[in-house]
Amino acid sequence: MTALRRHVVAVVAALFALAVGIALGGGPLSYVPDDDEAPPSSTREEPGQAEEQPGSSEVDPAATFASAFAASVAPVVYDSRLQGHPTAILAMPGADPDVVEGMSAHVRAAGGGLTGVFTLDASATALSETSLIDTLGSQLMTQLDDDRIDPQVSTYVRFGQLLGLAVATPVRGGLRADESAKTIRASFAEAGLLTSPDDARLAPLLLVVLPPNDADDQDLQVSAGVYRGLAIGLGDNPAGVVVLADSASGRSGILAELREDGDVTAGVSTVDGSDTGVGQVTAMLALIQSLDSTVGAYGASGSDGAVPLS
Repeated sequence: MTALRRHVVAVVAALFALAVGIALGGGPLSYVPDDDEAPPSSTREEPGQAEEQPGSSEVDPAATFASAFAASVAPVVYDSRLQGHPTAILAMPGADPDVVEGMSAHVRAAGGGLTGVFTLDASATALSETSLIDTLGSQLMTQLDDDRIDPQVSTYVRFGQLLGLAVATPVRGGLRADESAKTIRASFAEAGLLTSPDDARLAPLLLVVLPPNDADDQDLQVSAGVYRGLAIGLGDNPAGVVVLADSASGRSGILAELREDGDVTAGVSTVDGSDTGVGQVTAMLALIQSLDSTVGAYGASGSDGAVPLS
């Protein structure tokens, strides 16, 4: 079974390269519809499955095949390796809900349990709210007196550490939310920063979904600085963290900026291609790989190859 899985992963990697070539040639690759198209069905038989768009006069056969192939081979490649290892999803402000839904399906396809989807409000990454983030972080650090919170780190690294304590644990089987987690969730909810599922368990694996790339972001370096702190802090507590973004973000957006920072890449894996079925499969493979404390940069713009091959 292991040999078969490795063979299929290699084929997926080759297909990813083909898909990227199609995208660069001008053909859209996303399996999720555009805003002006019909919404996807609320039920999916297979994660990342391409759906037929009513009224569409042009269908890219190669792109449709890429998504269908990724969806079909995903359960074989995953080989139920997330069984017994729960996953939490943290949706950053503006994250595409279709991507979040698709990744929830991938977690189930990999045999894992989803503890819940945690959603950050726009104020959590707004520079105008830095004072709130700093003050609340200092208060929680004093109140909790938890040595997992480093008093020497910057505002957003501490914020990331607190978020990590609220949603995750290094224990691979997961744990019930402890008092620290409950206190952080309640404080962030009261401040309008975080929406949490009721009674969600702490998960060893954390998937962070970034918003679509903003080509008009005039302050990319500043925005990336906020996400940099969050990513570093989030990497401290879970057994594994994967940051997922779309293809454009991997080329010249926030994800590209994060990949330039060694403090980020030392603790979390990064994947571009959330707007493709192949990219979503890659994110799950990176999450599975993180159980062995392995991190890397994957996707069309990843320095460690299209997909994790181990």
